[in-house]
Amino acid sequence: MRKIAAALLASLLLGLGVASVAHANSEGIAWDKAPGKVTDLASLRNGAKVFVNYCLNCHSASYMRFNRLKDTGLTDQQIKDNLLFTTDKVGETMKASFDPRQAKDWFGGTPPDLSVIARSRSAEGKGTGADYLYTYLRTFYVDDSKATGWNNLAFPNIAMPHALWELQGKRAAKFETEDVNGTKVQVFRGWEQLTPGTMSPAEYDQTVADLVNYLQWMAEPAQNTRIHLGFAVLAFLLVLTFCAWRLNAAYWKDVK
Repeated sequence: MRKIAAALLASLLLGLGVASVAHANSEGIAWDKAPGKVTDLASLRNGAKVFVNYCLNCHSASYMRFNRLKDTGLTDQQIKDNLLFTTDKVGETMKASFDPRQAKDWFGGTPPDLSVIARSRSAEGKGTGADYLYTYLRTFYVDDSKATGWNNLAFPNIAMPHALWELQGKRAAKFETEDVNGTKVQVFRGWEQLTPGTMSPAEYDQTVADLVNYLQWMAEPAQNTRIHLGFAVLAFLLVLTFCAWRLNAAYWKDVK
């Protein structure tokens, strides 16, 4: 339980940030709605591929084993051939290839574990953890004032660089100065594409959706089974209630 609590806390820290005065909303922009298709196995498989290629370099998912990906329709051999970059055993957990000590030196802190990030970052009035991640991964912009050269609208002043920039390309955020209650603030007004990515905007959004679907599924791999089991239990209780009702009527019909 201590390890799980630690993972939840570390994941929560990824989503917490001190808002910059450059944004009218001190908690970042409003979150977009994530597709949330955790039953789409093709989406989960593509999301897993993106995760191991772009996220697992720095972030671990220490409560997720590679062989659990068989629930998405992959075989052990497919997992070995396409997804095992940090280990040679499908039974191993997803550990980052990055040295945590180097990460702390470079970014000022150890990248958090992402096992339950999709469950830990929900916010009342803003959306689910999946909504946050979907927005966060699509709102990076170039900021030369930051050590990494990047900033983020959903997480202002983030220390993490844009891991998917080659796919999305480099973008600049447009801001306008407005007076809000006597205070000058910078309000986001749109994007300027500086360099093209290897994907179109629609393709990139779909790739991010697949990655978020995977992160949401990874936070509770048994969720689809749980839901199906829940419907089966409700159906059983409904039939049992009907039988009990009819037995009760048959028992009392001669008792007057």
